[in-house]
Amino acid sequence: MRFADFQPGMVIEAGPRRVEEAEMLAFASRYDPQWFHTDKEAARKGHFGSLIASGWQTCGIAMELAVQAALHDSESFASPGVEQVRWPHPVFAGDELRLRAEVLEARPSRSRPELGVLRWRWHLLNQDGREVLDLTATSLFDLNRRA
Repeated sequence: MRFADFQPGMVIEAGPRRVEEAEMLAFASRYDPQWFHTDKEAARKGHFGSLIASGWQTCGIAMELAVQAALHDSESFASPGVEQVRWPHPVFAGDELRLRAEVLEARPSRSRPELGVLRWRWHLLNQDGREVLDLTATSLFDLNRRA
């Protein structure tokens, strides 16, 4: 999408994206090696009854879906950060995740008018409609770049 296409109140949807146990284990082993992400037997006896995906992997899946739905071939070039990140429910192997992103604000930068500023709130939902991620992100767009 082009920056000009983003309008406050707009909802962008993407997915589903299936989460496989092997990718959960690979991600957690490298980036978040806590027992409830990497040890199937210990996780089975733990609070959730099985392995759960790292929240950071969940963020990555949301990013993957946001790129597919809106950022691929756009003028987007960076993000100064996120305002908040919450993981209300865990992600399990076999979950089918979909992104629902609401545009909160799309405006030119106050200090650099050649840049567009997009604030949007991402909700990642599993196949049962349970929210597994809630974050508010800011994305920057170079309005002089041809996508």
